[in-house]
Amino acid sequence: MERKGVTMGKHLSNFTKEVKKNKALFIMAAPAVLLVLVFAYLPMSGLIVAFKNYRYDLGVFGSDWNGLANFAYLFQSGTGWLITKNTILYNLLNLVTSQLLAVLIAIFITEMNSKIFKKVSQSIIFLPYFISWVIVGVFVYNIFNYETGILNNLLASAGVDPVNVYSMPGVWPWIICVFNSWKWCGYNSVIYIAAITGVDSQIYEAASIDGANIFKRIRYITIPSIKPTVVTMLLLQVGRILRGDFEMFYQIVGNNGQLFDATDVIDTYVFRSLLQNSNIGMTAAASFYQSVLCFVIIMVVNTVIKHIDEEYALF
Repeated sequence: MERKGVTMGKHLSNFTKEVKKNKALFIMAAPAVLLVLVFAYLPMSGLIVAFKNYRYDLGVFGSDWNGLANFAYLFQSGTGWLITKNTILYNLLNLVTSQLLAVLIAIFITEMNSKIFKKVSQSIIFLPYFISWVIVGVFVYNIFNYETGILNNLLASAGVDPVNVYSMPGVWPWIICVFNSWKWCGYNSVIYIAAITGVDSQIYEAASIDGANIFKRIRYITIPSIKPTVVTMLLLQVGRILRGDFEMFYQIVGNNGQLFDATDVIDTYVFRSLLQNSNIGMTAAASFYQSVLCFVIIMVVNTVIKHIDEEYALF
């Protein structure tokens, strides 16, 4: 115990010296630390609601414990497996398409010779990032609306019968994927453009002198150079693989019950459950399950990456 006390005292002394040495930096970091503490760590005490039969009159800490009953209800109803599957599949599809498009866009833009055309193209591609999902939802509705939508107007002008896209669950994963990629690929491409720009230009010049065409330069120089960035981005996205983009799903799909089986993710399910039955315990259980599974997935994937190539691991 005495040795442990000496060790703790030594660490505390070192920390005090570090604070005095970098006082300005600690003061600058204090607001961010306080913000994370108040909005991320203190609310964690509310996680116990997932294990309680929550009652408004008794509050969070006064409600009776019910163990894993909330989790059991979530999965025995079959909803838990459905929303888990949908969330993972949507995120995997969006991850592959948006990141792949971002890499392709970054390569195309960096290979352009005209600086003006390059800047204009990058600005146009980046623009969708600033468009709210509310506006995107309006776009989608005006395209696929059965009576007045652009799609059915074009079909009618071609003499083809109109289609009710809002009663076709099978097409919505692809619709959501297209609009997600359209909105995010420009933003994600900025990171890859920065990575490509950081590659020594002399390498490209030497490759050109040796007779390498543009495709060989991309294959043997550009792609290997941005590989660490791609892996890091994928790892960061995998950590959120069970967190669906609530605003995207809610604004594009809305409350169309015909599409719930094909488009419902954990976030939309939790939100709708709170609106319909106010079962705080079950919705808290769904959110807790989501967070734990995200943590497990990122740990497993990071461990696998570390075994393959330790340099590419996050930690």
